[in-house]
Amino acid sequence: MSGTGPPFFVYGTLRPGERNHDLFLLGRTRSEEPARMTGLALHPGPGYPYAVEEPGGTVTGDLVTALPGAYEELLAELDALEEYAPGDPRNLYERVTRDAVLADGRAVPAWVYIAAPGVAARLRAGGRPIGSGEWHGATADGPAHRPA
Repeated sequence: MSGTGPPFFVYGTLRPGERNHDLFLLGRTRSEEPARMTGLALHPGPGYPYAVEEPGGTVTGDLVTALPGAYEELLAELDALEEYAPGDPRNLYERVTRDAVLADGRAVPAWVYIAAPGVAARLRAGGRPIGSGEWHGATADGPAHRPA
């Protein structure tokens, strides 16, 4: 990829108003639009969520399009944040491409970090999905809380 690539679908600490948004995305994006992704369910983690593949599930998040000059560096930084390395069996997340659906119904292929197979199996076996499909810090199943 020469400076650009698919946008990112974010559903946790990288969303606007959450703790990692400004650290990683502020001033480096061309757009951030509300979106959803089907075929996934959210599970709470230790201070951040996991998206787990689940037919019929829906996750709410944001579609983030990086500025062209920021794309390659941002991709590397997000991989590091998510502790993702291609093919590494120790990954907690896998970076995959799925369609994000915007408010107007358009489907846009986007990168998304989903729970790696071992993590997903543990969450399915003993976890409780976030019923709303939307994570907001410590209030994942409560009403949305965004700083004013």
